[in-house]
Amino acid sequence: MSAFWTLVRRDVTLAVRRGGEAALTLGFFVVTVALFPFGVGPDPALLGRIAAGVVWVTALLAATVSLDRLFRPDLEDGSLDLLALSPLPLEAAVLAKCLAHWLVTGLPVTLLSPLMAAMLRLDGAAHGPLAVSLAVGTPALSLTGGIGAALVLGARRGGALCGLLVLPLFIPVLVFGVSGVEAAQAGLPALPHILIEAAILVAAVPLAAFAGAAALRLALE
Repeated sequence: MSAFWTLVRRDVTLAVRRGGEAALTLGFFVVTVALFPFGVGPDPALLGRIAAGVVWVTALLAATVSLDRLFRPDLEDGSLDLLALSPLPLEAAVLAKCLAHWLVTGLPVTLLSPLMAAMLRLDGAAHGPLAVSLAVGTPALSLTGGIGAALVLGARRGGALCGLLVLPLFIPVLVFGVSGVEAAQAGLPALPHILIEAAILVAAVPLAAFAGAAALRLALE
């Protein structure tokens, strides 16, 4: 476990030192959400109806932006070979890198989401369910995205290909995330939708570990 957390700290530290990854994700999220009132008009009722979907879709796309760099820098500088030869199982290394990706991209978006939702005039009662649904759903996005990033590792134009692979897989998380917020807006319990998101997250952990590790081994051969 110490090697696992060391890898997480290393990836987070590198992302912070580079600075561009987290800033790019947050900048993309903020600017894209801010553009919607210009596109659909300033009507508060309309913005409130679409706010949950706008925030969720933008968070999903923001997570996709940085997936191409999840494993590629390690492949280019030889760190991936060292990870494969280290005592830490490659499956655990995949989970560590996905966790670091979420800490750099998903967590800041989750923390910022209530502010963006307020800008879109989302009902105040739905701010909590929105933040909770993102907190549960965005780790699943990082895990699922990790599989796609490992599959396209070494391919030309891997970023675009990764997006094409993972975006359809994000649909269940998106549907239940938005449904939970809409249920809260309608005065209904959001918990069932969030629990389904949690089940998807639990299922994504072993799937990402084994599928991602298998794809990395193929890329290293």
